[in-house]
Amino acid sequence: MEKRKLVLTIIGVVILAMVIMVYIYFSKPGKDEKKNQQTINQVQTVQQKTNEKKENTEKNTSGDELENVTPGSEEYRGFLLDNVLHSPNEGDIHYNVYIPDAYDGTKEYALYVTLTGYQGLYFQGVGENIRTEDFGFEAQKYITDMIIVAPQLNDWGQTSADQTIELTQYFLTHYIINPSKVYINGYSGGGETLSLVLAKQPELYTAALMCSSQWDGAYEPVVEIKTPVYFVIGESDEYYGSEPFKEAYQQIHELYKEQGLSESEIDKLVVLDVKDKDYFEGTPVTYQHGGGYLFCRDKEIMGWLFNQ
Repeated sequence: MEKRKLVLTIIGVVILAMVIMVYIYFSKPGKDEKKNQQTINQVQTVQQKTNEKKENTEKNTSGDELENVTPGSEEYRGFLLDNVLHSPNEGDIHYNVYIPDAYDGTKEYALYVTLTGYQGLYFQGVGENIRTEDFGFEAQKYITDMIIVAPQLNDWGQTSADQTIELTQYFLTHYIINPSKVYINGYSGGGETLSLVLAKQPELYTAALMCSSQWDGAYEPVVEIKTPVYFVIGESDEYYGSEPFKEAYQQIHELYKEQGLSESEIDKLVVLDVKDKDYFEGTPVTYQHGGGYLFCRDKEIMGWLFNQ
């Protein structure tokens, strides 16, 4: 009798243990459920970061939504690509923009506008200007607190110049920008656009860097405002040659002389930097018109711009 009771007790304990184990097994999330939940959490985290980034881009310093701007959704090396300013006067203006994470509108930032050469126009692909040129990335080494705007325009003529001016004014109006630290550069065809910008509203810019290009605009407005300009080009540039820059430099130099400025004063306002073949030897650049690759990495050239 005692033996039978012992057997029944053991059987009861075993059954109870089995019931508990089954309950625990079915009450735990399965592997697939765990994996799905992990994926959901990751998606929510990414979505939250994306929304925060987009919110920061869409809002100005007062927290109000920026009017007439459609923000982009793709990023490339810190730049938000294909934002569109819907201008009632100049139409849709496509641009890529780098806004430092630290920017919160509590202090003034510098502004840098970089105008692309061929292969970087909008019809050639979103973000192609900053994928093929490094001015916007190299500039970050000189001023940390700086917003960088890389317009993707459709040509190098007056329309693009007007859109560049409109975009510059937009950032000056909607962001906290130090008006004494507004820089601009143009490379190749972008330099032609830059010359038209400076011929129309040079007062917007602290200094301008013209690389491997030619001057298409008037000289007098630049001289009147005294906006410093740096010309740099290869002596035997395959596309433009160096003569157009030499001519532009001479014209501006003479206009300053007519104003009675001394040579030392003029040297601070206009610089001509013609690179001979030795500058390009031993570098990745195989032709002089591709000098933009070197110029944006040249501390003397870029340092001149951002020290103005």
